Amino acid sequence: MEFMLNPDGSLSDQGSGPGNPADLIKDSDTARFVEDVIKVSEQVPVIVDFWAPWCGPCKQLGPALEKLVTQAGGLVRLVKINIDENQELAGQLRIQSIPAVFAFKDGRPVDGFVGAQQESQLRAFVGRLTKGTQSPLEQALEQAAAALEAGDAQAAGAAYAEILTQDPANPQALAGMIRCILATGDLAGARQIIDGLAAEVKTNGEVAAAIAAVELAEQGSDSGATEELRRRLAENENDHQARYDLAIALYADGDGEAAMAELLDLVGRDRGWNDEAARQQLVKIFDALGPVDPLVVSARRRLSSILFS
Repeated sequence: MEFMLNPDGSLSDQGSGPGNPADLIKDSDTARFVEDVIKVSEQVPVIVDFWAPWCGPCKQLGPALEKLVTQAGGLVRLVKINIDENQELAGQLRIQSIPAVFAFKDGRPVDGFVGAQQESQLRAFVGRLTKGTQSPLEQALEQAAAALEAGDAQAAGAAYAEILTQDPANPQALAGMIRCILATGDLAGARQIIDGLAAEVKTNGEVAAAIAAVELAEQGSDSGATEELRRRLAENENDHQARYDLAIALYADGDGEAAMAELLDLVGRDRGWNDEAARQQLVKIFDALGPVDPLVVSARRRLSSILFS
């Protein structure tokens, strides 16, 4: 399916027209090469994937390219050519090993590579062809993130859900959906999504950060009242469990700065307490808030000062 933006910013599925999958991705041959590649590249960049049925790496590269071209939403096209059936063309282009990928623009080759590539490398390859132009998918993700940042979890959730119907494994959308559900207070719903994720998806940075946010919220739901915990600390400032629980409660109440301050205090008092629980909790908060958050930057600096003083 192709990602297209509706006037309201939502995604629509375009099943026909110039941007449908039949036009974005097609099989071609020597006879149609000029029409499918050279002429089309005068309007939009065309990636040509030379492959063969017996080529193992081709079976991995092909779907990865198709995914990225589909996500680009018409900014680039993909043409697939079986070299076993088009040996003359492969010879003309001096293809000696496969997979071999060429990018054509304005009727001539402008980029390419040979062999399997990681997804990050393929994204960079496509990005060079589109000159950084945002795809409809990227626009939709950006708009959903902006809605969530503005506090409109319902609109953001609807946008992320639409993206996931077309790209179920999109890590940004999965992380965003988890945060949307968390914002509504539905911890069980957020946990259900997390438990259904594949192990490799959970290691994605954005997904891991969303999971950390859910885990912090789950801890906060079990914490005691802040006033009672403050009273315990007033009676005994070295009640480490009370300070730890207070930090969790403060974070659950939305006061991340105060929560980190209590945890930093605890690390300074006894960094090894409960198998370094305070430091580990700080790291979880860092993950949940993100590395560029000003509070995280400041807290990381203070933590380093404590640990290495």
